[in-house]
Amino acid sequence: MSTSLLYHGFGIRGYQHVATEYVGGEIWFSIEQPRESLCCPLCDSAEVTRRGGEWRTFRTLPVGRRPVTVSLKLARVGCAACDVVRQVAIPFADPRRTYTKSFARYALELSRHMTIQDVADHLGWDLIKDIQKTDLQRRFKKIPLKKLRQLAIDEISIGKHGRFLTVVLDLQRGAVMFVAEGKGSSALEPFWRRLRAARAKIQAVDMSPAYIKAVSEHLPKAEIVFDHFLIIKLFNEKLSDLRRELFRQARDQELKDVLKGTRWLLLKNPEHLDPQHNEQQRLDQALKLNAPLATAYYLKEDLRQLWQQPNWRAARKFLTAWCKRARASGIRILQQFAQTPRKHARGILNYFKFPISTGPLEGTNNKIRTMQRQAYGFRDTEFFKLKIYALHETRYELVG
Repeated sequence: MSTSLLYHGFGIRGYQHVATEYVGGEIWFSIEQPRESLCCPLCDSAEVTRRGGEWRTFRTLPVGRRPVTVSLKLARVGCAACDVVRQVAIPFADPRRTYTKSFARYALELSRHMTIQDVADHLGWDLIKDIQKTDLQRRFKKIPLKKLRQLAIDEISIGKHGRFLTVVLDLQRGAVMFVAEGKGSSALEPFWRRLRAARAKIQAVDMSPAYIKAVSEHLPKAEIVFDHFLIIKLFNEKLSDLRRELFRQARDQELKDVLKGTRWLLLKNPEHLDPQHNEQQRLDQALKLNAPLATAYYLKEDLRQLWQQPNWRAARKFLTAWCKRARASGIRILQQFAQTPRKHARGILNYFKFPISTGPLEGTNNKIRTMQRQAYGFRDTEFFKLKIYALHETRYELVG
């Protein structure tokens, strides 16, 4: 094997090939470093003398389906310039690693198209996670926050034992800026410190009402935005509560059967109703048999029109009129809900100043859940958080 092939084929430069062996279906290359290329790892002086050495092996790029191992007697040298005895540096491998840099790059390229287990099976090695984790730590050790302008904050459950993660997303780039264990304002304290140090000028924050106090305290100049998804989600929860209440109060069995089968139909948007399953007819029948349910449903459809208004002034007028209709409906659950948009009217109407949405955040949360299911849970929490930072580079199928 030529020195040129070592470099171009395996990324090993400055070494000479000594021998090739075939052991147990693997290929072993023995290489050595020429005496004239030895130098001190601290001062790069060539005035060194050999002081023995030890054998090291490194996994490198496979040849076809055969694993390849490089064997090298790593020299120990004494330096006359700085009077130290050290092992020489290895340019083709990182310190304290048993694989070459070219092997790590190859494993990372495969990881963009395969799961960790698939890559490990293909390469016949179980350190693929170590390679990924090292790469992610290097890339996401310091995430710049200075250019952050619009962000979203949310919490996501990651287990059956009450474990939560708090996620901060850059809405303009769709990239995760911060991940912390736990939930609530206390989980965000490290993020606020980093944000102050970066002197970022935050314009708008999209979040749930649970973070209003913390955001108002740490970002007093930022506008709070409540988008379409959050408000409709809250109303759908009230609509489900109303359906259950009406079901309990119903005396007629036919009405009970109709209410029981309309749970998901009430939550669907009209354009998503399936004509093949007569969903529109079933929904119309339920609304015809129950006036309070019909009132709540049509109020929901009217509320969706809020975000179709041409400007902030028209939206404020529309929201005020909608709240009056909800209070006048005589339905207790709707009257209670009407207090929410009145209380947070500014945050809702800020959408017309900053038309941002939690859609990217919901997509990120779905990716996190999918990633967790595919990995059957991450015992290494640090690795799990690092994978979340890289989600914006990953396909939705999360094969990487």
